[in-house]
Amino acid sequence: MSNSTGTGTDTGTGTGTEQRIVVLGAGYAGLSAAKGAGRHRPVTLVAPEARLLHRVRQHETAAGHGRDWPAIGELARGRRIEHRRARAVELDLAGRKVLLDDGASLGYDTLVYALGSRTAWHDVPGAAEHAYPAERAAELHRRLHEADRPGTLAVVGGGATGIELATELAEAHPRWRVRIVAAGQVGGWFSARARTHIRQVMDRLGVTVHEHATVAEVTPAGLRTTAGPIDADVTAWAASMEPHPLAAEAGLAVDDRGRALVDDLLRSVSHPDVHVIGDAAAVTVPGTGTLRMGCATALPQGQYLGKLLDGRTAKPFTYRYVAQCLSLGRRDGLLQLVHGDDSMRPTVLTGTAGRLAKAAIVTGVLSTLK
Repeated sequence: MSNSTGTGTDTGTGTGTEQRIVVLGAGYAGLSAAKGAGRHRPVTLVAPEARLLHRVRQHETAAGHGRDWPAIGELARGRRIEHRRARAVELDLAGRKVLLDDGASLGYDTLVYALGSRTAWHDVPGAAEHAYPAERAAELHRRLHEADRPGTLAVVGGGATGIELATELAEAHPRWRVRIVAAGQVGGWFSARARTHIRQVMDRLGVTVHEHATVAEVTPAGLRTTAGPIDADVTAWAASMEPHPLAAEAGLAVDDRGRALVDDLLRSVSHPDVHVIGDAAAVTVPGTGTLRMGCATALPQGQYLGKLLDGRTAKPFTYRYVAQCLSLGRRDGLLQLVHGDDSMRPTVLTGTAGRLAKAAIVTGVLSTLK
């Protein structure tokens, strides 16, 4: 019943006295943890995808610039990893089992929960029915590309995903009228200089900015917001992300956002045989604070946990922020230096320098996973 695309030297879940390690999720956190642990130990990696999703480049996919990213089996080469192409649907924490959508179950000694996050609809009527989330970037591209005539595109969300999506699509589809709609200020967490640059790029690309406009309903004809109606032929939804609910449903201790509470070894505080990493985990680091969701924090957590499970470290997890970056279309970008606690420093790289810095970081993520 196993559908394995891995090419490691061992495709079992462990025999004899070998520890059975099961990793749920093949995003940045899960894949890097599996590769680290799989150096010397058998690992079963459970994920339905055949290829890396590379979420930080979904805005490129929406604009038609995406490509097929490496197969998970290719990235697992040389490791003792079995890639089980299935989806986890239930956790039996007492019995130490994972139930899969194909009806099978996997036993484990150590479980790595790295199911990440998904688009949050916030119970807004019509949003799930009429808007394209980042997970449907390829469908959004087809909708815009195959339209009989250009129209108006509304991107909901003033965070990093919304900014990158709006600028990338405005540049790729100059005949479309692109609007970005935010409940607060677009890029409001950045420094004043960075925010000014973002607005300048949006002005240059013809993106209309609607700030302090909370969306109350999405319809086929547009948005109903607290600032009034906004017409749109197509709506892209990038309002925020939420953790996968399976952790809370199974009984892991979670915070008020549904992120699993973990200790300094990234173990669940309620079930220490379960490690939780990436967007699914509420990781609090002394002097840094609770880490935000994103590739910048997920990948280091996965790398650390891989070393811990492989016996190459026993030290607590530590993390300090360095920078935040954005793509602003194909010709512009932004790199904002930050303090270790993620607060803004005055230094900002913009334009070509910002674009190249962002490209180098994203390329480095893929290189790390390879």
